[in-house]
Amino acid sequence: MSTAKDIGGGLVVTPKALTIAGSDSGGGAGIQADLKTFQELDVFGMSVLTAVTAQNTLGVQGVWPLSAEAVARQIDSIAEDMGTDAVKTGMLFSAEIIRTVVGKIREHRWERVVVDPVMIAKSKVPLLQEEAVEALKKELLPLALVVTPNIPEAEALTGMAIRTLDDRKEAARRIANLGARHVVVKGGHEEESEESADLLYDGRAFIMIATPRIRTSNTHGTGCTFAAAIAAELAKGRGVEDAVRTAKRFVHCAIEDGISIGHSGYGPTNHWAYRKRRAERPVEAARRAERPGGSELRAERPGGSELRTERPGRSELQAERPDEAARLNETARRLERQDGVTLREERWQP
Repeated sequence: MSTAKDIGGGLVVTPKALTIAGSDSGGGAGIQADLKTFQELDVFGMSVLTAVTAQNTLGVQGVWPLSAEAVARQIDSIAEDMGTDAVKTGMLFSAEIIRTVVGKIREHRWERVVVDPVMIAKSKVPLLQEEAVEALKKELLPLALVVTPNIPEAEALTGMAIRTLDDRKEAARRIANLGARHVVVKGGHEEESEESADLLYDGRAFIMIATPRIRTSNTHGTGCTFAAAIAAELAKGRGVEDAVRTAKRFVHCAIEDGISIGHSGYGPTNHWAYRKRRAERPVEAARRAERPGGSELRAERPGGSELRTERPGRSELQAERPDEAARLNETARRLERQDGVTLREERWQP
């Protein structure tokens, strides 16, 4: 379904998103992953290159940054003509490029900014110079509507070790104190966990959004894709929570319905998986309707999603124990299945 909006007089507005990031010659990450994600989510994608990399599933063989002048000119070319409804930043490489991007975001008054603080490739090759970390923290993060660090990136941004859920909450608070309005500390690096659980913090409440973990090495570009999906949903006017949920489903589908490309190492994900599942959803719904009986813990919602309480007789947003509710003030738990993806959510609200 098209997300273009008819604003009358024969004019149709198409949602647009801009990625400011590096190029991945292997096509799994960087601007290539971002543009694929925008397209699959019905958003027109535009790009500003910050660096060219030579890479494949085996690793990064070379990095060549562009000049700050080239980055600035690309941004102005977009702003002076097409404009954008959301911006996603990825690999920025140097403090000079970060400051250039920050200046242009301010100049063009772009507000829906998603920052993926890319620092190091899965192959351990640095993608951000050490001296650029402070510029990212002090100058770019205050402009972020959403920032999406993984655990190693969150540790680099906060200077603390992250081992537990409480550690992640504290890291999210510290990153929010740097100016970001929403922080998503991703859980993909918690390899021993049976879930991939991301922690969203809006400056007040925490929401854990989790999917079952998929054991695979084909995860190259998942961070880029996740942030790009958030930006695409924001470009369409969605709120941050809904954008993060959609991004989580998108990435889960891309990993679960994976593709095998390259000889070894970290392979790419399947960017068209989410669209294919959504296209198949009406058929699956019809099959469900034909089945006798059904689970009494399940209820259909508009849009084809299902909500499940964790135990019979409970509201999906009810704390499990009164003493726990008193301690946390409000703990909400919810299971939701949509587009073939089960999301488990847990919310702590003061």
